[in-house]
Amino acid sequence: MIELVTNNWVVRALILLMVFGAVAAVILFISSVTSQRIRVERKLSAILGREGSGSSETLTRQRTDGAWARIVKQVESAGLNLGDTAETEITKQLRAAGFISPTAPRIYTLVRLIMLFVLPGIYVGLSLLQAKPPSLSTLYFGAMALAALGIYLPNIFVRAKADGRRREILNGFPDCLDLMLVCIEAGLGLEATLDRVGREMVNTHPLVSKMLIETTLLMRAGASREDALRKLGENGGVDEIRSFATLLIQSDKLGTSLSTTMRVYSAEMREARRLRAEEKAHRLPVLISIPLVMFMLPTMIGVIILPAIVRMIREIVPAL
Repeated sequence: MIELVTNNWVVRALILLMVFGAVAAVILFISSVTSQRIRVERKLSAILGREGSGSSETLTRQRTDGAWARIVKQVESAGLNLGDTAETEITKQLRAAGFISPTAPRIYTLVRLIMLFVLPGIYVGLSLLQAKPPSLSTLYFGAMALAALGIYLPNIFVRAKADGRRREILNGFPDCLDLMLVCIEAGLGLEATLDRVGREMVNTHPLVSKMLIETTLLMRAGASREDALRKLGENGGVDEIRSFATLLIQSDKLGTSLSTTMRVYSAEMREARRLRAEEKAHRLPVLISIPLVMFMLPTMIGVIILPAIVRMIREIVPAL
């Protein structure tokens, strides 16, 4: 065995790799345990420090201040202002997409700036590494196109995410209304109904569940029912939910029956969802006709005309 190890370099390399892997695993385990303990100690000391100094930092701020938020703070502390003149519109778009952090507009601007320089830089670097680099005009126009794409890609992503979120909320809200109607007719109040339905729909419709739970927490924190319901309409970003919140506020002020209101509105939303499904079904033949015309119609015309063309070439052309 010893002679095999001393004479064969492959065995020696495998043994060295095994020893290196074992040592690296031990070091990684010790470092992970140590770093976890250090993180826990830092969090405890930070909490104790905040309690002693009376700082106003909240758990929401701790949750939303992630890595991107820290990068934004460092960039702005270096002197680059990431604020935008149309920050209100950007905030609305980001909220509709589900990004509710206060630093989300500045993160959005930072991502657009990074994409503006990264995509052309990658293109220029890969082009210069080729055996025959492209011309200067090709590099210029390619970099300009990628820079424009880098500016608009985050906007396209946010709009797509907002559309998907809006579609998911619209599809799940009629089920939510049915459950709320059952709870109200069973004798629960509005706050208890929102809490019960929000906990019930965590797995089926998580976005709707999150909105209802946030509304319930606002009511329990001391906000009035009107303010909490208006906040529900704003966070939803959907006109139907804003109308529903306004309807609940008016019903609460006028003293009308909530069950009747929800029954009528639930039927309307289900009818609207059925109409949207029918609209998609009616659009399908039009969408299918495009590939039919582009691919199948030329083939069918060729199959029909080809025998006549062959016969004309064999019989008519020699006679001429």
